[in-house]
Formats: sequence, C-alpha cells, structure tokens
Amino acid sequence: MKRTPLFMGFIYTIMGALFTYLAIQSAQNSEDIWNFTTIVLVLVATFDFSVAVRVFLLHQKIKRIQNEQKK
Repeated sequence: MKRTPLFMGFIYTIMGALFTYLAIQSAQNSEDIWNFTTIVLVLVATFDFSVAVRVFLLHQKIKRIQNEQKK
C-alpha cells in the first residue's frame, strides 16, 4: 500500500486527537491540571497536529506540481 501525504496527514490528525483526549482525561483524573503527564501528552498532541498541517500542505504542493506537469 502506497502511503500518500494525505493518508499520513489523517493518521497524524487522529493521533493528535487521541493524545488530546488522553491529556483531558489525565487532567480530569488528577488534582492538579499542570502535572507532568498532562503536559507531555499536550506536547505530543501539538507535535502531531503541526506535522499533520505540514503534510497536508505538502500534499497540496505535490498535487499542484502534478497538475502543472499535465498541462
């Protein structure tokens, strides 16, 4: 199976949503919202979302280049 940037963007978005959910659950289950686990989970979610945006932009750039080559 060929892994396109669009597919990888969706994977990173899903992983970011999962880590955000886990961070929310971690914050609700502890007394202090700013514990180590919550901060690490939020950082990982932020990284995943930023990679997803970059991969989606890469996908658009590849499609634009392919369309220009067809003309």
